[in-house]
Amino acid sequence: MIRNRTIYFLAGILLLSGFQKSSDNSDLNRAKSTLKQIFSLYDSGHDNLLNESYPVNTKDKVSYLAGKDSVTSQRVAFLWPTSGVFSGLNALLKATGDKQYRDLLEKKCIPGLYNYYDSIRIPAGYQSYIMLAGPSDRYYDDNVWLALDFCESYMLTGKTDYLKKAVKTWQFVMSGWDDKIGGGIYWCENNKGSKNTCSNAPSAVLALKLFEATKDSSYFKWGLNIYNWTKLNLQDTTDHLYFDSKDLSGNVSKAKYTYNSGQMLQATAILFKLTGDKIYLTEAQIIAKSVMDHFTEVFTTEEGVKIRLFKNTGNWFNAILLRGYGELYESDRDNQYISIFRANMDHLWKHVRNKDGLFSKDWKGIKEDEYKWLLDQAGLVEIWASLSLIG
Repeated sequence: MIRNRTIYFLAGILLLSGFQKSSDNSDLNRAKSTLKQIFSLYDSGHDNLLNESYPVNTKDKVSYLAGKDSVTSQRVAFLWPTSGVFSGLNALLKATGDKQYRDLLEKKCIPGLYNYYDSIRIPAGYQSYIMLAGPSDRYYDDNVWLALDFCESYMLTGKTDYLKKAVKTWQFVMSGWDDKIGGGIYWCENNKGSKNTCSNAPSAVLALKLFEATKDSSYFKWGLNIYNWTKLNLQDTTDHLYFDSKDLSGNVSKAKYTYNSGQMLQATAILFKLTGDKIYLTEAQIIAKSVMDHFTEVFTTEEGVKIRLFKNTGNWFNAILLRGYGELYESDRDNQYISIFRANMDHLWKHVRNKDGLFSKDWKGIKEDEYKWLLDQAGLVEIWASLSLIG
């Protein structure tokens, strides 16, 4: 049983309680409104933790784990959706500089994440579920998303503790690299069957971000090394998009997801920024076009406007994708893809948001999710906050 705490971060909860439709449909206000709903509706009531869904689904079994979901009691959120809230808070802090988001970060989000920190197994890292429930799988991609956010928090606040956390988590992630199939980082520490784009592409981004933060050239070398391995082993050379994974026998799983190509888009754009080599800019622009060709389709809104709507690719996946487009926009100032995102997000706000201010996965607005997943909401906070800074 999880021990209740007697002291909660009440100021933050009171600040963020209640839902009101905003008359100002700006990206920033949409991000703020959605974050309010997360802390109002998903709060577990203890240990600075959030619930996996709203309403709470006591019968649900999580399908994204490597092994069987063994949690039988009423659960709080797993690490992955919890980390998405971290990203959303960072994005809002970056967009606003508002102290309330720094306070939420320091007094609620970071303490909540500590519940998942496993210092018993070496190297230390974050496990998929809270430590009080016992040992659980540790995913290299879960940890790299956190490390990216710790690095971002450091860049936003200058607080060296965040940089230390980013470096410590990087060390765990890199413990997942070995020379089998020529290199690469595994997906899961406890199930080393494949090396996935979702663990390697963001690790390349992280290494390059750590280089920017520290000027330590070893991070740049690792970033380029991981980038080159991922490109060689997991890129579809016909369209420059990225496959899902490669197993130790060399078999490639050819599923494609927006966030995988989005992270390689971001890594490629960062490499152009750092090196000035136009081969990276050209590559990034090719990926950017291919993503939209592959993952969107023509859709007519209720207002009769034709837009390129993202297919059912995942709210948070698209938030990670936008990081790549944001990075590319910094170099080429071409807003055509940002405009597609804005059209999608306008449609979501007007036609997919429910009475609780929450969103389903189906961006066409046809299928309503009975249980709204925390990660789906957190990803949209990041998208709207990020869009408020672009263009």
